[in-house]
Amino acid sequence: MSNRFDQIPMQDRPREKLLRNGAAALSDQELLAILLGMGTPGMDVMTLAGKLAKVIDERGLKVRAEDLTSFPGVGDAKATLILAAIEFARRRIKPEGVKIETPADLLPHVRHYADRKQEYFLCATINGANEILNIRVVSMGLVDRTPVHPREVFADALSDRASAVIVAHNHPSGDVYPSPSDIHITAQLKAAGSIVGIELLDHIIFNRTEYFSFLEEGKL
Repeated sequence: MSNRFDQIPMQDRPREKLLRNGAAALSDQELLAILLGMGTPGMDVMTLAGKLAKVIDERGLKVRAEDLTSFPGVGDAKATLILAAIEFARRRIKPEGVKIETPADLLPHVRHYADRKQEYFLCATINGANEILNIRVVSMGLVDRTPVHPREVFADALSDRASAVIVAHNHPSGDVYPSPSDIHITAQLKAAGSIVGIELLDHIIFNRTEYFSFLEEGKL
């Protein structure tokens, strides 16, 4: 892979792919690569975009310029462009402040993780008005499982002063039915939430077209 888009084969260029198929057809990595424009002398643009995407996943809406400029070759110009794009979208789409009527209302805000090759365990923090405060990646795992501990889920929830959380993760294998480990971690999170006073509203497992809700299936 090359540092510049003009050195990438035409059919693989994110910009041309966006124009041909629309922005929704691009992965997060490809969208971020368009914002970056080019890589660094030691890293091609797609690799750099992949590394930055992980940081943005972990930090959610609280990502800061210094989180991005810690990568060699990412200066203030690239960092501010990325942060401005995130804030511009946030003000219009507003996952922060979106009201959750049912836990499955979270799906449109996390379904872009369905294409990932690993499991991503996500946590949405919810306030007393049933509005989303933030959505973060808690952990990333293997193709068929992701390790997660209740303290990792509730640490940010406590920081957000959340009254509840909804957790979700993708199943790269496609089958959305919960595994024994999914059932176990759900029970752990429900118990931990009761102790700290933050309710677990639901655990959602999803792929591109289907989802499984522990709440809707009466397993919470």
